[in-house]
Amino acid sequence: MAALLDKRLWIVSGKGGVGKSTIAAALALRSARAGRRTLVCEVNAQERISRMLGHEPVGPQITPLEENLWAVDVRPQEAMREYALMVLRFETLYKTVFENKVVRYFLRFIPSLQELVLLGKILFHAQEKRPDGKPLWDTIVMDAPATGHAITFLRVPQVLLQTVPPGPMSREALKMKDLLEDPAVTAAVLVSLPEELPVNETLELHTALRDQVRVRTHAAVLNATFPERFSEDDLEALVDQPELLQVARAHHARAAQTVLAQVKLERNLNVPVHRVPRIFTPNFDRSAIEQVMRHLESLVTGKEGP
Repeated sequence: MAALLDKRLWIVSGKGGVGKSTIAAALALRSARAGRRTLVCEVNAQERISRMLGHEPVGPQITPLEENLWAVDVRPQEAMREYALMVLRFETLYKTVFENKVVRYFLRFIPSLQELVLLGKILFHAQEKRPDGKPLWDTIVMDAPATGHAITFLRVPQVLLQTVPPGPMSREALKMKDLLEDPAVTAAVLVSLPEELPVNETLELHTALRDQVRVRTHAAVLNATFPERFSEDDLEALVDQPELLQVARAHHARAAQTVLAQVKLERNLNVPVHRVPRIFTPNFDRSAIEQVMRHLESLVTGKEGP
């Protein structure tokens, strides 16, 4: 089984509400535990990941969370300035161009400009180097937008190459496109639930990533699953205990949904599907993320966990 640790840019996406940020947080934590300098990037979000890991919101500045783990919330306004300076190199030129009220008005009409600066800042960090020439970040975990918006977001380099004239912006777009399409660097992890709609959207996302963005799906995570615990004989034995029978039947049905969802994903994605069981806890905190992380061991390392 291929290890996610063989890649440097992990794109985590899925339908809204499937636990995408939870999986991104667990993957980032596992990468850091492997001794890799890890940066987890949320995209203009409510900063769930830093809270899940027991920290205050970090904001738009790269902030250390613990050993080998940093986080950042990539926001449009701050990313605009940072990315423009990355490309233009000179702050005085940035102020002349991007802080001019008239220019800022017309910037609104550049296609996908907000997505460009958000994605551009993340991919800039993926290309940063240490003094010895090695990548500054061993792993970058991108908590990408949900399903449909994810494709729009990741297609920005292609859109720009088709719409803007040759120059700094098109050159940056080409670099971004090449990085996203490089299977030695980039891998997508798709998150789903054992329900019909999330599974169908996961399959659609996989197809769109492959055909429109040329990003390879490395694996899928089936979140909030139910293990098979009750056989038909077990259910038959509970007929005289209606309350227990009702609970057992509900669990049995959820377990059957899990099996069907996993089979459908495996047949259509042709990649490993990793189960994460539903965790019953009033507060989904650091300890819950640790549990999720352990269930993703084989995804990250290519080896089965304990």
